[in-house]
Amino acid sequence: MPEPRFLRLSDVAEILNISAAQTYALVRSGELTAMKIGGRGQWRVERDALEAFIKRAHDQTREFVASHPFGRDEPAGDIPD
Repeated sequence: MPEPRFLRLSDVAEILNISAAQTYALVRSGELTAMKIGGRGQWRVERDALEAFIKRAHDQTREFVASHPFGRDEPAGDIPD
């Protein structure tokens, strides 16, 4: 069975291992492209849009790490998840 083209916000939250509220915030901020459909206005994220978001996040993280060598800008003992 092929993967669905459109994902619910709860599906996206599970894939990214974040809360539904964080997923909704990404959509409302425009960082993650989504569309509102149906009479109840349910949000859907196209799988390709999620993959593009993940790629951008990787690229931004790579740039951040390159421009902020370990230890210089992070407080001692602050170990990210």
